[in-house]
Amino acid sequence: MMMKRRCCAAAVVLLLAQGAYAYTLNQTYRFTVLHTNDIHGRFWHNEQGEYGMAAQKTLIDRIKKEVAEQGGQVLLLSAGDHNTGVPESDIQNAKPDIEGMNLLGYEAAVLGNHEFDKPVDVLRQQEQQAKFPFLAANVRQKNGEYLVKPYTVLNKGGLKIAVVGLTTEDTPKLSAHAAAMDFEKPAAAARRTLKELAQTHRPDVRIALTHMGYYHNGKHGDNAPGDVSLARSLKNEAGQQFDLIIGGHSHTTVCVHEDGSFNHDFKPGDDCRPDYQNGAWIVQAGEWGKYLGRADFEFRNGRTKLVGYRLIPINLKQKIQTADGQTEYRPYGETIAPDAEVAAALQPYQDEGSRLLDINIGTGTGAFEGGRDAVRHRQTNLGRLITEAYRKRLKADIALVNSGAIRDSLPEGDITYKQVLKVHPFGNTMGRVRLSGRELSDYLHTVALKQAGSGAYAQFSGNLSMDIDHDNQRVRNIRINGRPLQAEQYYTVALTAFCANGGDGYPNLRQHPSYVDSGFVDAQVLKEYIMEEQHLDAAKYAP
Repeated sequence: MMMKRRCCAAAVVLLLAQGAYAYTLNQTYRFTVLHTNDIHGRFWHNEQGEYGMAAQKTLIDRIKKEVAEQGGQVLLLSAGDHNTGVPESDIQNAKPDIEGMNLLGYEAAVLGNHEFDKPVDVLRQQEQQAKFPFLAANVRQKNGEYLVKPYTVLNKGGLKIAVVGLTTEDTPKLSAHAAAMDFEKPAAAARRTLKELAQTHRPDVRIALTHMGYYHNGKHGDNAPGDVSLARSLKNEAGQQFDLIIGGHSHTTVCVHEDGSFNHDFKPGDDCRPDYQNGAWIVQAGEWGKYLGRADFEFRNGRTKLVGYRLIPINLKQKIQTADGQTEYRPYGETIAPDAEVAAALQPYQDEGSRLLDINIGTGTGAFEGGRDAVRHRQTNLGRLITEAYRKRLKADIALVNSGAIRDSLPEGDITYKQVLKVHPFGNTMGRVRLSGRELSDYLHTVALKQAGSGAYAQFSGNLSMDIDHDNQRVRNIRINGRPLQAEQYYTVALTAFCANGGDGYPNLRQHPSYVDSGFVDAQVLKEYIMEEQHLDAAKYAP
């Protein structure tokens, strides 16, 4: 009996020495965190065989085997936005993406803003299908209850690892069905949740799984604060800061130089050093599953140490022009074979999507430019085409669209409905409002001055012209059909319900007495316009 008492007393002393944490003193634990973000429906590889969940599975299994042989553990996490972007996924409510994530072994996913593009009932269906939890510690229903779990605690080889979900507070501005929720500022939710975790679970390692965006040096512009601001807002003290912040939303390959400056020259296969702010490592893996982020850690006596980091390209290829003028796609690194089981499971979803979407609706001479680097910085022929389609369908004087609603280009040659849905993946309905010249002038003084480079940057129809002075924040010489805007005259404006609802910080026109939601869907409007025209000349829509 005396020996038993002595053993118990020794156990109590050890627990006190460790502060009641789960780990064993003087033991080194190894764990590897794998991460992706902003998949946006890319469960399948593209035409060049890049990315895709089947190839990701092969790489994940290889890493798990390697880490296990070294006595370590692996976590696989998603930083949000599995929804919206590829028609095969969109028309099936991301069912193939969730199925693929189950097969790959994801252990948690934070809610991204695009998880709110469709009604919450769709999100609930996805949540039921998923074999992993959706997380968001700062998103609540109007009754005060969390929409999904705020965090999860994973036991990895004797370590307790807490994963906390945080979603951008910009979501109600960005996604159609987020208005029914309350979005707390992520930093406040993080402080509260870290305190709760310290009191209840006492985790050894704390990970923030965020969908907030990476903005170097905290310069977030018109966007809500991102991961750098989050790290800087927390105390760099035990239990009050995250060891790792895994981000999404801005589609950034987060790599910095030794001096902390951002590595703008990063290309697939290069070394990558993640950002480090106020005691927290910050990582993000670009977009679409192009990369699998790999962060290798050692944990000993309460301290977490990053020992290696990579952004591993998933069959990414470099576009090469050969001497004879041909185009080739050459791999940046090794070619990763797709996992046969995952490919077989996802093939039916791809086939069903193709059957529904590969419908030729017209042809084009010249390509229509909708890439993010173009359409968010200047007026493009695709922006003009889209707004002309809106204007004609809704019998409006002018039309506009936020560039964040344009997600792809239209190629030269045959145009299919699938390609239209890639351009317009969100299913926004179209609205129409009748404004006086004075009201329209006030409206344009806000919309036309939206910052270039952001999704708020507006594309306008061709019969509207104006002089925009960003330096002095002025809009002058507004003309419609070549005539100066008349203060007392009335003009009809066509726009998406997203913009009319105040999305991307636009003035809210939903309550204007003349506003009408037509019920027409943006992609359908564009499709019908192309079918009526039959042949499009890109030069005709030059800005």
